[in-house]
Amino acid sequence: MVENRPILTAVSHLVLLIGIAVIAFPLWMTFVASTHDQATMLRPPVPLWPGTHMLENYRTVLFEGFGTGAARTPLHVSLLNSLIMALGVSIGKIAISITAAYAVVYFRFPLRMFFFWLIFVTLMLPVEVRIVPTYQVVASLGMLDSYSGLIVPLIASATATFLFRQFFLSVPDELTEAARIDGAGPIRFFFDILLPMSRTSIAAIFVIQFIYGWNQYLWPLLITTKEGFYTAVMTLSRQVNTVDAAPDWNLIMAMAMLAMLPPVLVVVFMQRQFVKGLVETEK
Repeated sequence: MVENRPILTAVSHLVLLIGIAVIAFPLWMTFVASTHDQATMLRPPVPLWPGTHMLENYRTVLFEGFGTGAARTPLHVSLLNSLIMALGVSIGKIAISITAAYAVVYFRFPLRMFFFWLIFVTLMLPVEVRIVPTYQVVASLGMLDSYSGLIVPLIASATATFLFRQFFLSVPDELTEAARIDGAGPIRFFFDILLPMSRTSIAAIFVIQFIYGWNQYLWPLLITTKEGFYTAVMTLSRQVNTVDAAPDWNLIMAMAMLAMLPPVLVVVFMQRQFVKGLVETEK
């Protein structure tokens, strides 16, 4: 029987509400700032309630751009670039990782575990560590200022390979033997059996890698010089770092709200599959 403790319940709810407020208040202030004009944002006190310039601000940053030079790039171009990069990185990581894990688990070839641990060791080498030689390779292949240059160097993932390997090891051997008796070859077994069974793991990894690709800043900053390939994070950063002028905080906050929207929607619509892919133990 569960003991009823009203005081403990009230305290736990209070702590939960405080945590929600701490997380939500900056988002609320960002939204409020995106609905006012520049004069209001530069004049104290900072408003706590939405203003009347919301549609104007969002239309300006989304379709017209603001500022000078690269800052004039409309945000819808940067959002499209970020979307292409995030989808390319997440889908590419899943495709490479799941095939690599499949080869390591179900095929017997010399030094297969050595190659697996060689992949796993790359967890200690993030993009920032290998960014100079990676840039040299990308530049030599003529992939600067291109979607392939934004995506291809980031699609290898030791973490996803490890997670798929652990899942494949949990698949009963009887299932593999039954597929072999039924005449299923390696390709059919992979596509007809393993892929459907891996959908929750794929969904969880997709959400993580989509957010990872969307939030990339250093790599796109290094290999892109044309405004047409700037990502949303790059465009937002360039607007904040202004010289000899006060930033247009209302427009910057509108840009921040729009830049947050796609990853939030991915998490919201895929949260059930994401949670199942992380916590489901009985496949």
